Amino acid sequence: MKKLGILAGVAGLAVAAVLVASGARSADDAKLEQLKAQGFARVAIANEPPYTAVAADGKVSGAAPDVAREIFKRLGVNDIVASISEYGAMIPGLQAGRFDVVTAGLFMKPERCAAVAYSEPVLCDAEAMLVKKGNPKGFKSYADIAKDSSATVGAPGGGTEEKLALTAGVPRDRVIVVPDGQSGLKMVQDGRIDAYSLPVLSINDLIKKANDPNLEVIAPVQGAPVYCDGAAFKKGDEALRDAYDVELAKMKKSGEFAKIIEPYGFSAKAAMSTTREKLCAAK
Repeated sequence: MKKLGILAGVAGLAVAAVLVASGARSADDAKLEQLKAQGFARVAIANEPPYTAVAADGKVSGAAPDVAREIFKRLGVNDIVASISEYGAMIPGLQAGRFDVVTAGLFMKPERCAAVAYSEPVLCDAEAMLVKKGNPKGFKSYADIAKDSSATVGAPGGGTEEKLALTAGVPRDRVIVVPDGQSGLKMVQDGRIDAYSLPVLSINDLIKKANDPNLEVIAPVQGAPVYCDGAAFKKGDEALRDAYDVELAKMKKSGEFAKIIEPYGFSAKAAMSTTREKLCAAK
């Protein structure tokens, strides 16, 4: 009888373990199933070509949303619905459940990696500055701006450029938060700021569209690292992130990834030459 009792107990534990594991898998899969059911994923973007862009008719494009749209289709989620957000509001919005994922050139840094679950790298770029023709103040770095007590630099609120400028010693009152690229360009043209900083490809896109011979691009900014972004998911949605990574890896291997991002000027090779682990550990 004792033997039968022990066997029954072991069997019961085994069944319980299967049920617990099944429940864990169900919880892990719940987010993807929810997105499939609603037919779309809510993504946070910045209107910053070529990373992200919103046309006059409201259609969302750009390298980051295009990659996300294709991956979600492969996961059974038919489309993405985008909301424009300032960089500083993206992670709080994700954590509050207002977005399902951030696909906006949100570069990986240790503090962000601690707050969100990043995919493997998607888009890589260096930093640039937009100045008046001839670079009258001779800026080559954020440190140069810090040394000039009259110099001001514009940057997206909560973005990498804002932090780089502050870290280089530019006082808070000389780092001007700019809501979007067109505003930054106009502020340089009008002399309200001495430089406007964004990633190289974003600045190049701005100056190309402006077609203003009185502007110049300083790139790359000396001393500023090369960064890569990834799709950012809420902590707790790692199963969805992992499923996203599987499809991203397939696209990188097949060449489909390069076909999507390289027409925008990004390098697929750069994104494939590093990993989330390395980028999240970088100081």
